[in-house]
Amino acid sequence: MTASPPRYELLQRRLALFTRMLHGIEHGRARAVHRARVASRRLRELLPVLQLERDVARRTGRRLRRATRHLGAVRELDALLPLIAALRAAGRFDEAALSRLADAIAQERADALTRVSAKLPAADLRRLAARLEKIAKRLIGDDRGRGAPRVWRWAIEARVRHRAEALKEAIDDAGQVYLAPRVHAVRIALKKFRYAVELKGEVSPDEPLRRHLASLKRTQGVLGRLHDRQVLMDRVRQVQASLTPPNLTVWRGLDEVLTALDKECRLLHARYVRAAVSLLVLSGQVVGRRPDVAARLRAM
Repeated sequence: MTASPPRYELLQRRLALFTRMLHGIEHGRARAVHRARVASRRLRELLPVLQLERDVARRTGRRLRRATRHLGAVRELDALLPLIAALRAAGRFDEAALSRLADAIAQERADALTRVSAKLPAADLRRLAARLEKIAKRLIGDDRGRGAPRVWRWAIEARVRHRAEALKEAIDDAGQVYLAPRVHAVRIALKKFRYAVELKGEVSPDEPLRRHLASLKRTQGVLGRLHDRQVLMDRVRQVQASLTPPNLTVWRGLDEVLTALDKECRLLHARYVRAAVSLLVLSGQVVGRRPDVAARLRAM
């Protein structure tokens, strides 16, 4: 059995990616924004099981949530531009309508970057990284030569169980009807469950979790694509409503985009509904419990 990594090593792995992305964030690079946001989520999932002093954990967690929130405002817009490029490549939609949409999103992204620079300046992100580095160094002395003590491995197991229950509740609430807010709640619960399972896999490398993680990632990808299209539909409606002066040709072009996006959303939702049963089974396997899938299907 391979020795599991100590706490400081798990923290430093996640912190290293977050820190590397800070320069790119200062320059507004989409890839850096996305990767830093993912790293902040992984750090947030790890923080509660590090057995830190309560005040330290609370303050650091609050700063990480703030970073995730502000970076997310930019990331959400970054995900829309490739969708517009794909619509253009299809050659089926009015170019003037797509240009209006792309210009509006580009301007919104520029405004979001300005807000991030004001509310989450680079100096704050670097102070957050330094705080986490300081925590990691403190953990080195505690963890040296000890691997993963049983008590915090139990904490990770409890975290995974908590995330599994939250995921099952979100799936139950979403049912099989296409309601965007409820499906989005499943996506968020799935993300958190996946990051908790990643932790479990790193601490207990003998457990066959890679296949489970690959399945979670695939379904998360489906829900992510669904969410991006839902967000783009909202932006299309906003552009339609703000057309000044009114332009019927552009309005109709945008309406055709809406129709196409809605169709894609419903196809992606159907894929999610088929995957929901597998998610329930998988979450039960990860926590060592067999869910009553038949009962949950009847409830859905």
